[in-house]
Amino acid sequence: MFHLAWFTNPRAHGWTANGPDRWAGNDINPTIWETGSFLVDMVKSLERMCFDFIMIEDHVVLSNDKQNLEPRLDPLPVITLLAANTQKLGVIGTFSSSFYPPFLLARQIASVDHISRGRAGWNVVTSSEDWAAQAFGNEKQPPHDERYARADEMLDLVKQLWDAWQPDAYEMNGETGRYVDPSKFREFEFNGKWHKSRGPLNVSRSPQGRPVICQAGSSPTGRDFAAKHSDIILCSSFGQNSVKVLKDFRDDIHKRAIAHGRDPKDIRVMFLISPVVADTEEAAQQRYLEIVGMTPQILKQRLGRLTLHTGHDWSKYDLDKPLPEIDPETYTEGFRGITQAIVNLSKGGRTLREALSEQETTSLKLIGTPDQVADKMQAAIEEIGGDGFLMHARPLTRRYLAEILDGLVPILQKRGLVRTEYKHQTLRENLLEF
Repeated sequence: MFHLAWFTNPRAHGWTANGPDRWAGNDINPTIWETGSFLVDMVKSLERMCFDFIMIEDHVVLSNDKQNLEPRLDPLPVITLLAANTQKLGVIGTFSSSFYPPFLLARQIASVDHISRGRAGWNVVTSSEDWAAQAFGNEKQPPHDERYARADEMLDLVKQLWDAWQPDAYEMNGETGRYVDPSKFREFEFNGKWHKSRGPLNVSRSPQGRPVICQAGSSPTGRDFAAKHSDIILCSSFGQNSVKVLKDFRDDIHKRAIAHGRDPKDIRVMFLISPVVADTEEAAQQRYLEIVGMTPQILKQRLGRLTLHTGHDWSKYDLDKPLPEIDPETYTEGFRGITQAIVNLSKGGRTLREALSEQETTSLKLIGTPDQVADKMQAAIEEIGGDGFLMHARPLTRRYLAEILDGLVPILQKRGLVRTEYKHQTLRENLLEF
């Protein structure tokens, strides 16, 4: 068996660089998506189909790309709203270790874990953009490896804050009037290189012990950080469409986890996919081409975002010539995995246009009828060895959700590949079930 989850954003889901998807409906209207109603309907459907969790991605500020501005909601109130509208589905929010005070973030996530009865998680990102740092009063972001060093120290502190309370701290003694046993929590002073704090939290022990930690680093430093701290690791091959690449990634994470004294069985590596299904393989292929078609608007957006995020000017290259060799030092500060994927896809004489058409945020190209896609997912997991898939789609519409949740997933359930019921209450227990 393998796990299923969904990765999305609190924004106008059906809007693309080419305008609204033809099935976007009213959900692109701000008066609808900004209330969270689309996501509330979505998580109810995900829970009906027994998904493990939904992960809400985030960027803390608007992009500097004025032609592709994407307002969005803050993930903290969103995951709280989603938790209130579900009973078993996990809710994971993305929060940057570069900008949140550790004590505040630990307190907020622990609170959501209580509200959800043990279903909350934190997707840890370090944020690479200098304009994000400027929004928080800093001139620029630290170098890549320093950001991870800061995040590593922050995780150490946050875990101590979560662990400071014992599970049985509530005394509730009517005779003494004492509600909490003061011997059941640990007071401490944390003095690190970048963070200082005094514990414990004023939020008691999480129903899960600790909320679930999620991370998606693809660089060697990012992988090592994830292997040390994460319960869930997100993986994308950025369009390389290779099961071997995914297996190698999972094997590498397991080796790193062992080096940190962890049992790899406690980690779930989730591979990002965007299946396209239809009644026939031909119809699915046509729909795929509509979604990823390299229109002038899409090309302009792709090149603009690459330049913005990597600090490397991609507009200077001829789209219809092979990509020249690029010095890795020109893209060291952010989005290394995406940049390296384009370089890899450009090998063998491919033009930049061809590489961009292949480069996606997903791991495997899954196009066909529901049965065909189920076959590919099953074969991939058997070769990789585990652990599951993280669905992602843009544009995301109610029609797409129905195609996946009512077309593809029932086939996986019938084959006994994914769960048909939740056997546990907490997200951590459901993740560790198989």
